[in-house]
Amino acid sequence: MVATVALGLLAVRGKGSGGGLAEWSVGGRSLGAVFVWVLMAGEGYTSFSYLGAAGWGYNYGAPVLYVVAYMSCGYAIGYVVGPMLWSYARQHGLVSITDMVAHRFGRPWLGAAVAILVTVFLLPYIQLQITGMGVVVSTISYGAVSLNWAYFIGFAVTTLFVVVSGLRGSAWVSVMKDLLVIVTLAFLAFYVPLHYFDGYGPFLGRLVEEKSEWLTLPGNGGSPYGGGWFATTTFLNALTVVIFPTTVAGYLGARSADALRRNAMWLPAYNVLLFVPMLLGMAALFVVPGLTGADSNLALFKLVVDSLPAWIVGIVGVAAALSSIVPMAVFMLVIGTMWGSSVMSLVPRWRGSSRAQKAGAQVVVVVAGSLALVLTYAAPNTLVRLSLISYEGMAQLVPMLLVGLVWRRLSLVGALSGLVVGVGVVCGLVFSGHDPVFGVNAGIVALAVNLVVTLVVTYAFPADRDERADEDVLARDPVGAAA
Repeated sequence: MVATVALGLLAVRGKGSGGGLAEWSVGGRSLGAVFVWVLMAGEGYTSFSYLGAAGWGYNYGAPVLYVVAYMSCGYAIGYVVGPMLWSYARQHGLVSITDMVAHRFGRPWLGAAVAILVTVFLLPYIQLQITGMGVVVSTISYGAVSLNWAYFIGFAVTTLFVVVSGLRGSAWVSVMKDLLVIVTLAFLAFYVPLHYFDGYGPFLGRLVEEKSEWLTLPGNGGSPYGGGWFATTTFLNALTVVIFPTTVAGYLGARSADALRRNAMWLPAYNVLLFVPMLLGMAALFVVPGLTGADSNLALFKLVVDSLPAWIVGIVGVAAALSSIVPMAVFMLVIGTMWGSSVMSLVPRWRGSSRAQKAGAQVVVVVAGSLALVLTYAAPNTLVRLSLISYEGMAQLVPMLLVGLVWRRLSLVGALSGLVVGVGVVCGLVFSGHDPVFGVNAGIVALAVNLVVTLVVTYAFPADRDERADEDVLARDPVGAAA
């Protein structure tokens, strides 16, 4: 943790130590392809990779492969969408998706409203990363470090380097985290099958003979995650991940559109590592059977703690802890950026002052992280319940943002109507226990309703009067444009 703070603070040197909101939030739009790659790859390896992926592999089996599917498809979509968003933001001096929405429709208050909505959807992710780190640290310390102290350490480490160094600090820490993730997962991929099963042949043979239900959809135990759910979830998440605020933060930090295109080609290779915790979760079925409920998320660490010396357990634990810290840092950074640029810009004395907005954004980072930490202690299930609709809720911004940036006719009232209806439908389905609905992801149903309402209302009402030229309103893929 000391090394993490030091590395994050080293990013303060030079450009990272000064500047306004753009320098702090998107690294001055100067990150090269390698830094963008490790930063965006880092978002794909959260505490879910060590806990949730192994837990899903343990509980269900094949359905967990949706993570690899949607991320790879999302990178393909990002090959086109990423450069468009980067070019649009660079042309108009924007630093977040809320800025883009406000600029597209010419309504500053719309950016503030979307910032508040997105904060509701992102805050659960901060709480979940705090919780994930607590579980990891407590487990790999053999209980010597309590959950409560682990929660606080994760919050303190992340907040310190994010407030000081912004996106640069997250990118630098991602380098260390990615090195540890690659080394530890590659080691575990070889060690666990050899140690417990004498190799992959015997392990996979037992899996086919004794646990074949885990190898096909819908997986074990009559789960609701069948082929329809798998396909619709992959499609929905692939669309959503390209406009997810943390993904867009990575886009906007890039030095050029070509860096994003190269990044989109490299990132799917990183997904190969996700097969490791999924497989090890199924290996745990034979080694530590009988895990139920939340304990199933500890399937991988039960194998690690049970069979490896303490110093190796520590290294694996650091990799997993950093897999919580880096995504948590970017989530906090994005929330601060949205409020600094879209909400605080509505205050007359802060409008036009990038440094004042940056200071306000840094305060919001501390407040958002503190709120998630307090709720982790006081009401751990409150935000966890909200997390059920976080990704599906974010998907409802796709028409307003992506459709709006390529179709001039889309009206403000149409986009708002679709968003309100879409969020309402997804909340109703999820909280009433209807996700999946008839075997289909509830988010895709809500998105379909959202899009229909958006189009109907847009065509039913007169078009918005906007005197700006198309190039000032719409986004274009800057193919062949100079960096």
